[in-house]
Amino acid sequence: MAQNNHTPFLKKMLIEFMTEPDPLYAMLEWLTNELMKLEAENKVGAHKGEHCPTRTTHFSGTRVRRFDTRLGTISLLVPKLRKGGYIPFFMTERKRSEQALLEVVHKAFVNGVSTLKDGTSCSKLRD
Repeated sequence: MAQNNHTPFLKKMLIEFMTEPDPLYAMLEWLTNELMKLEAENKVGAHKGEHCPTRTTHFSGTRVRRFDTRLGTISLLVPKLRKGGYIPFFMTERKRSEQALLEVVHKAFVNGVSTLKDGTSCSKLRD
């Protein structure tokens, strides 16, 4: 099997990132956009703008989504699909964990679990 030589491409990309004010942020932004592009094209069954008989749906613009990371907040342009919808795999995990956290807080509130340091419940404070 022939091995692709990606070194010139990587050098070019690194030089471009080094000119940015925050190179790591720029790399993460580029990587998330490329991952979304590949994942969406895989779901559609064809590259954007390509006519192919195996295509399952079509691209229908983009929507802006906020993605909070340790490096900062990235505004992602998430591709929209005509049928089936698309959510990037790296955003679903955050959504699930956020839902789980909300459920735990809700159950704790309903069951009267104290969140105060001295163990006093909220109902005792109202009296």
